Amino acid sequence: MSCVLFTEHPTKDGQIIGEIRLNAEKSLNALTLEMVDLIQPKLDEWSDDANVVAVLLDSAGEKAFCAGGDIVNLYKSMVARDTDFPEQFFTREYRLDYTLHTYPKPVICWGSGIVMGGGMGLMNGCSHRVVTETSHLAMPEVTIGLYPDVGGSWFLNRMPGGTGLFLGLTGNPINAADALFLGLADRALTNDMRDGMLERLQNEHWAEDAGGVVSRVLRELEDECRATFDEMPAPIRAHEALIREVTDHDSVEEMVESLLAVESDDKWVKRAQKAISHGSPLSLKMIHAQLRRCRHMSLKEVFQHELILSVQCCRHRELQEGVRALLIDKDGQPQWTFPSIEEVDEQFLAEMFDAPWPTHPLADL
Repeated sequence: MSCVLFTEHPTKDGQIIGEIRLNAEKSLNALTLEMVDLIQPKLDEWSDDANVVAVLLDSAGEKAFCAGGDIVNLYKSMVARDTDFPEQFFTREYRLDYTLHTYPKPVICWGSGIVMGGGMGLMNGCSHRVVTETSHLAMPEVTIGLYPDVGGSWFLNRMPGGTGLFLGLTGNPINAADALFLGLADRALTNDMRDGMLERLQNEHWAEDAGGVVSRVLRELEDECRATFDEMPAPIRAHEALIREVTDHDSVEEMVESLLAVESDDKWVKRAQKAISHGSPLSLKMIHAQLRRCRHMSLKEVFQHELILSVQCCRHRELQEGVRALLIDKDGQPQWTFPSIEEVDEQFLAEMFDAPWPTHPLADL
């Protein structure tokens, strides 16, 4: 079976809804280069096909929409000192993400279950992002010596009151209620509504504005299950004042100190404190610097900037060591390049943002 399945669903008025289904349930639909290379040409084809009115992006299984990128093969390439694979992977992944962000037709993402890393990149490029009662979103790259890429430098910067920076530094999870609050999702539907949603879309008349058709159907469906999400706790929203207080400092060192100084039995706070104290000190500095650098960049510039940093991360030891400790050997004892955030070398950090090529691979975005 292919790792991506494509289906063309006919509508009542003779149009087509194209479905892209990630089909790697055992690996929680982690996004591989093979998947990227299958999805990109199909999106290009459907973009030019007048009969295709909308696209549905979903996944096999109940556990995850997409739990991240192809970290295993990235790790193997770093161990082998292969600089080509990381560059190819990130270049093509970011091109796909940019395609979704700028797609001329509505793209509905069914973001149920785990949505992390590369999955967040796919979902946030879609025009109509649906979360469910099982959605578990996160950008936990700080734990492996990376930073929130795949457009994270764009969407984290657009969250309210420092929440994007806080979530980048801690990797704290985001449920459906918080995803709506943060602007990471557009609609919340229950898991059992997915097939009914597709059926409703197939029965619509698509002569009018396609985006409006999708918005109306999702709005009506959301009204039917609103009680489920009205009752759902939203811990990020509940901790909004704390997040503002922690991030209202000029340096990331002060932010870390502020968060660790909070005395609380609150599990959500404790989780954030553990992540920020155990995560990569270099990542903490990178995340802070990257978000500041990208604050006023265009979407195109963000992806170009992220490619530089991601490729550089694969050429230094931090990411390789973080993946080893968390996902390969699973000893949970990473030996970070810099033992503490105060010891991170500023020159080393600055060089992580230097382009390693004379011509940027995404210059033609």
